[in-house]
Amino acid sequence: MNNLQDSDSLIIKALRGKGYKATPQRIAIGQFVLHNHAHPTAQRIYSEVKKVYPTVSLATVYKTVQILKEVGLIQELNLEKDQTRFDPNMEPHAHLVCLQCKSINDCTDPMISEIVDRMSNEADFSAGEWNFNIFGICSNCRRKKSICD
Repeated sequence: MNNLQDSDSLIIKALRGKGYKATPQRIAIGQFVLHNHAHPTAQRIYSEVKKVYPTVSLATVYKTVQILKEVGLIQELNLEKDQTRFDPNMEPHAHLVCLQCKSINDCTDPMISEIVDRMSNEADFSAGEWNFNIFGICSNCRRKKSICD
């Protein structure tokens, strides 16, 4: 099986497990989110899936991403006020968030998990979910600024 077939199986299993039909629109929503590492918003997912399935509703997008989140296929990121983004990378990692263009890049480094573990152990704290976000300016935006200066 290839990655698309694997993700289709996961999406179908998640939907049916929650009592929903695995419609082509819901599968397309799941595929877009699981294969998009740009951390899309629900609105972005909706506009992309609507190109192929014009009858898809924004409510279907929200419900589908909620199901995918509940079953652990994606995580929800609340990095900006009133703008939820979705991330299919479920491995421990940090997010590098550009304050200008709003891009989000994953940063995977074993040191991040080690820091969380060390801090938790020192505080006698059992860490569950954690989020590590670094806000700044990406290289593209810095380059654009230097060109304009």
